[in-house]
Amino acid sequence: MTMAGDHYELVAGVPSVDVFRRLRTDAGLSDKDPEAVALALPNTWYGVVLRYAGDPIGMGRIIGDGGTAFQVVDICVHPAHQGRGLGRRIMAALTAELERRAPATAYVSLIADGPARFLYEKFGFADTAGHGSIGMYRVMSAVPRAAADVSGPA
Repeated sequence: MTMAGDHYELVAGVPSVDVFRRLRTDAGLSDKDPEAVALALPNTWYGVVLRYAGDPIGMGRIIGDGGTAFQVVDICVHPAHQGRGLGRRIMAALTAELERRAPATAYVSLIADGPARFLYEKFGFADTAGHGSIGMYRVMSAVPRAAADVSGPA
């Protein structure tokens, strides 16, 4: 979808592995292992790539099981193009697809970094802490395998 008067086009799909990694690092997000990205991208439930004059400058993806749980991930826009409502355009496309295809009982989550939370709030996302929950995460390389042994009592 191209807006009249601009050179931006939002296209459904996912970028190549190399473009994915470049978009993330250009936007200040962490790089990801190319083998991990190659496994991840085909499992995208829905994704969009934002192009400027044909060149990829942003993206966003939804991952999940297709029924009960979804997560919005990899929202990014190249710094030279930030501040123009492009993140909002990406989020609008992702949430429109969720509203169109996801079951009404699905749980949709995301991790909001810094001031991006204000963008996500405009699309109906709320801080989980106010609802008796806290967000948690685990990076696989950050936890020794022995520490993850769950054979004992909880």
